[in-house]
Amino acid sequence: MFTENDIQQIKNKGITLEQVNAQVLRIKNGMSYSNLIAAATVGKGIEKFNDTETKELIRFYESKQDGLNIIKFVPASGAASRMFKFLFQFLNNFDITKESINNYIERTNDALIKTFITNLKTFPFYQQVLQKLKETHSNFGGLSEDEMYVEFIKTMLNEDALNYSFFPKGLLPFHKYQDGALTAFQEHLFESTLYASSNGEANLHFTVSEKHHKYFNTELNEVKGSLEKKTKTVFNVDFSYQKEATEVLALTTDNIIFRTNNNSILFRPAGHGALLENLNDLNNDIVFIKNIDNIVVANMNIEISEYKKLLAGVLLKVQKQAFEFLNLLDGASVSENDLKEMANFASSKMNLVLGDNFDSLTTSEKIAYFKDKLNRPIRVCGMVKNEGEPGGGPFWVKDQHGNISLQIVEFAQINVDDNSQSDIVKNATHFNPTDLVCGVKNYKGEKFNLMEFVDPEAAFITMKTQNGIDIQALELPGLWNGSMAYWNSIFVEVPLETFNPVKTVNDLLKPAHQAS
Repeated sequence: MFTENDIQQIKNKGITLEQVNAQVLRIKNGMSYSNLIAAATVGKGIEKFNDTETKELIRFYESKQDGLNIIKFVPASGAASRMFKFLFQFLNNFDITKESINNYIERTNDALIKTFITNLKTFPFYQQVLQKLKETHSNFGGLSEDEMYVEFIKTMLNEDALNYSFFPKGLLPFHKYQDGALTAFQEHLFESTLYASSNGEANLHFTVSEKHHKYFNTELNEVKGSLEKKTKTVFNVDFSYQKEATEVLALTTDNIIFRTNNNSILFRPAGHGALLENLNDLNNDIVFIKNIDNIVVANMNIEISEYKKLLAGVLLKVQKQAFEFLNLLDGASVSENDLKEMANFASSKMNLVLGDNFDSLTTSEKIAYFKDKLNRPIRVCGMVKNEGEPGGGPFWVKDQHGNISLQIVEFAQINVDDNSQSDIVKNATHFNPTDLVCGVKNYKGEKFNLMEFVDPEAAFITMKTQNGIDIQALELPGLWNGSMAYWNSIFVEVPLETFNPVKTVNDLLKPAHQAS
C-alpha cells in the first residue's frame, strides 16, 4: 500500500503508479533467464572480413562520411572508486607500526599492491600526486620509503587531498605523454576525429552524473580550443544525466518495499539500460557507442579506429539495401522474385530467422513481414575472441514466443545451473566489448522511437546492500542487451586489441595505455 507521501514522491520523479507496481511485480516474480539456443560463432552469427573486404568497407564508409550526421555516445558516469578498491583495502589492513610493506605483501600475497608500488613512477598521475604530496607534507624528504608509499596512496584517495575515488573515470589522468597526462575524456575527444567526424566537426554526447557535470565542463573549456586547433576539428559536446523517471525501487529479501530512514521509498539508478532514454533523445543518422574507460593512447588509436570505420561500413551497406527493399515494398507491385531476394538478404545479412512456415505465407503476408522486420533500428557490434576477459556474449536466443534471434546476453541473464545452458556458454568463442555503431533512422529519414524495441522481460535483479541490509535491486534491460532486443543485429569480429578497459588502476600499466 502506498501512502499519500509515496504517491507524491513517485509523481515527482515522473513515474506512474502502474510503473512502480510493475517494478514490484517484476522483482517478486524473479528474473527471466535467456533461453540460449547456441553460441554465435564465425560463420554462424559473426561476420569475419578479410583484408580486401575490410578495406573496401572502410572506403565505403569514408565516401559517405561527410554526408552523415554522426555522433559518438559515451556512457561516462561510472565512478572511479572501484578502480582503487585494492588500495582502500591496503590502507585499512596495513599497519606501518607493525610491519613493512614487503612483509605485508608476503603475508597477504597481495600481488595488486606489489604491482602498484613497483610501477609507481609509470602511472600517468605520478607527477600530480607527488606535487600535491610535497605541498601537504613539509617533512616529505624525511619520510621512510614505506611512509612515502602510504602517504602517496592517501594523497590520491583522501577527500581532503586529490580525492580520485570521488571522480568518474573519465576525469582521471589516463595516459602520460611527453608534454603531460591526458584524461580519458580528452582521449575520447581526439578519438572522435579519427572516425566519428564529418565536414570538420565532431559531435559527442557524454552521459554523466549531475554532481560531476561541472567538472566535465571545466575540462572541456580548458582543452577544447587547443585540441580544435591541433586536429582542425570543431567539437560539439553535450552532456545528459540518467533521468529520474528511469529510477527503480528495491525490495527487502522479504519482498517488502525498502524505505530510507525518513520512511520514503528508496529509488536507485537502474543500470546502463536507463541510458536508452538518453540515446533516444539524439537525432543523428548514426551513433557510435563506446565506454569511457575503453580508450587507448593516440598512436595505437589511429590504427584501432579503422575497425570503427569497418563497423560503420557494414552498417551503411546493409542499411542501403534494407532501405531499397522498404521503398520497393511501398510500391504498387512486388514480385515473387523480389520477395526471394529479400528473404535471402534478411537471413544472410540481417541474421533474421524466417521460420519454418515462411514459405507457406501469402504474398501479402510476406510483404507485411518484411515491412515489419526490415524497418527497425540496426546495430553493428564488434565482437572479440574470448580470452578470459569479462563481458556479455553473442548468442542465438529463443524468446517466449518461440522466435529465434541474435542477441548480446550478459552472464547474469544465463541460468548456468542448467547443464544445457552452461554447455552452450562453454562453447562461446567471442564476447561483447561494447563497441557498437547504430542506425537509428528509418528509410524515410525519420527517427525511430527506440523505446518500442525493448524486451521488458530482460530486466535484471541483483542482490545489493543498503545500510547493511540485503535488498533485491531491479535494473532495466541492459542498453546493448534487452534494450536493443528487437533491433536488427549484425556481429563482426574485430581484434582483441580494440578492447582495453580500465577496471583497476593497474590496468593503466598495460601497453595499450602506455605512450611509446
